[in-house]
Amino acid sequence: MTEREQTQAALCGRILDTALTLAEERGSWESLRLHDVADALNIPLAEIHACYAQQDDLAEAWFDRADRAALRAREGSDFADLPPAARLERVMLAWLVALQPHRRLTRGMLAYKLEPGHLHLQLPGLARVSRTVQWFREAAQQDSTGLRRIVEETALTLIYLRAFARWLYDDSPGACHTHDWLARALQRYAGCQAQAAVRSSATPDRRAGVPGTREGRAGSGAAD
Repeated sequence: MTEREQTQAALCGRILDTALTLAEERGSWESLRLHDVADALNIPLAEIHACYAQQDDLAEAWFDRADRAALRAREGSDFADLPPAARLERVMLAWLVALQPHRRLTRGMLAYKLEPGHLHLQLPGLARVSRTVQWFREAAQQDSTGLRRIVEETALTLIYLRAFARWLYDDSPGACHTHDWLARALQRYAGCQAQAAVRSSATPDRRAGVPGTREGRAGSGAAD
């Protein structure tokens, strides 16, 4: 990254931080005005536009921060030695913890996206959910392929969305109720993964003994 790019990235980060602070002070994400962010930073409004073409792009940048926090969760020296469920739990909790300082604003960002007439924000939101789950799987080293991958991605997406929905309204200390629920859900998910792996590895052996199949005929001929 060039020095100019670094400077621009730092400015975009300050804009996001200032927007979050002002929105907290005003009590809602909807009440934020970008010209107030420009005034607070003493920069032209055009510089905000250079980073964020619309206010919802600030929300997307906020979720991007959470994605990056989730990826950093795998940098611990013990990460690779964790069982699959524990790796996923660490990654997904890092994502939620990154959003925790502005949980109320995060609710407001989602509410804004879901307003009638904001279809142009809702469709990209679906793509974001898919993208975030893909990064969870990459960070947690989930390497399945084919039909098994599709089933696992679908199950993990449902777990992620349910955990996120719980977290949005979880007033327990540190959102511990959500964390406990997520740990249990991922344990069940890992159990299903293990069962699927056993069935998958056992399938060729079962087919070898089934009369009428190529494998069964081959086995019968060898016995004769």
